[in-house]
Amino acid sequence: MTSSISRRHLLRAGTAGGLGIVIAGSVEAIAGPTAARAAQAGLGKTAGYGALVADPAGLLALPEGFSYKVVAQAGTSLLESGEPTPSDADGTGCFRGPNGFVLVNNHEIGGSEPYGVPALPGLTYDPGARGGTTTIEVDKNGKRIREYVSVAGTHNNCAGGITPWNTWLTCEETEQRAGGKYQKDHGYVFEVDPFDQDANRDPVALKFLGRYAHEAVAVNPRNNEIHLTEDAGGPNGLYFRWTPPKGFRAGKGALRKLALNDGGDTAGKLEAMRCRKGSRHIADLSEATQPGTKYKVEWVDVPDRDAKTVPVRKQFTDEQITRSRKLEGAWWGDGGAYFVASFARHDDGSVNEHDGQVWFYDPESETITLKTIFGVNPDPEADTNYDGPDNITVSPYGGVILAEDGEGLSHLVGVTDKGEPYPMARNELNDSEFTGPTFSADGQILFANIQSPGYVFAITGPWSQRPGDGPR
Repeated sequence: MTSSISRRHLLRAGTAGGLGIVIAGSVEAIAGPTAARAAQAGLGKTAGYGALVADPAGLLALPEGFSYKVVAQAGTSLLESGEPTPSDADGTGCFRGPNGFVLVNNHEIGGSEPYGVPALPGLTYDPGARGGTTTIEVDKNGKRIREYVSVAGTHNNCAGGITPWNTWLTCEETEQRAGGKYQKDHGYVFEVDPFDQDANRDPVALKFLGRYAHEAVAVNPRNNEIHLTEDAGGPNGLYFRWTPPKGFRAGKGALRKLALNDGGDTAGKLEAMRCRKGSRHIADLSEATQPGTKYKVEWVDVPDRDAKTVPVRKQFTDEQITRSRKLEGAWWGDGGAYFVASFARHDDGSVNEHDGQVWFYDPESETITLKTIFGVNPDPEADTNYDGPDNITVSPYGGVILAEDGEGLSHLVGVTDKGEPYPMARNELNDSEFTGPTFSADGQILFANIQSPGYVFAITGPWSQRPGDGPR
């Protein structure tokens, strides 16, 4: 995602302590001890779908047998209102639709991007802000049917997350205050209905989820708790949990109604994560250097979630909570929340340096486990090297898909259930990051974006051909 240091390094495969070794070391946390022993013994075939094949069109290199469609292109495709598709496609949710699938696509627009989200009447939160979301309806093969504005007037819409009731939560990665061109404060989460434009009219900030540099959310379908990541520094960001108030009945429109009720700004409980190992407090997630590291989780109330005078992350001392540099993507799957820390450096206050961690929060045991850790990449231009994890999605064929936001070449990187990394796609256009990977409901299409200048792709191919990585 956009930041002062927009893309980060990751580890080089095959070096000492490198990707293959580190991923294999994380297998037990991903797939259990039997799979871990098999992977560490070198059993099985090479992961993934084969080498990437150069694209004659110069956009997207994919494994043999795979192909893509351009679903939308910033400045070229047209919205129903007649304006061009906005710039900087980012976090994306996919829903089963009447003619195929429906995408809700964030636009991480915060300043001088060439194509803003049109400030359409009734759909605009703040006319001074140029970000928002567009909704794209596609057929079962990923071909665009229609595209239109669903929310406008929000700021720097980064990632987000889908809800169990089939809506999209879009996150503002900012702490922008009202003033100048901005008529309202920003740094909130907004709900977007993929199917009902009337539900998107007069956008409502879900202030009970806090005002800070939101990155992504993951919703627990069992109790509707919402887990949230913060991408911030100085000091580093926090991992949050929102618990609904008693009597809350989740469903379409319920969060909006809660926000508009008396006391809605502080409805439910917003808490920050604190971790410990035995009796020892863990001040920073970068302390973990070994896959399989597990910490016990506790939760601490946020004093002023709207950050009226002090940013939320500054309301705590380091002894009260656990921080992490650059918390990014989140996704609910396998009974818990995956979340990503893209990198850590000593000069940003981190204890240890790394170029990516993938964590898993287990709500039953109230623990987080380090699934994967990436070391520093000595050669980001090498195509066999994989760069910093950002957006994440759980694959229906096992493992996860990570969107790189590092230095040098940019890839979509898969990690199998056996802990083996593989290249899924390479950006052949430029060095812009991948964003928004998400599978269609039938598992046949992987949607993903190149953020700049702004492409949305539908990737299809022989997904289930790889042995040992069958559908869940």
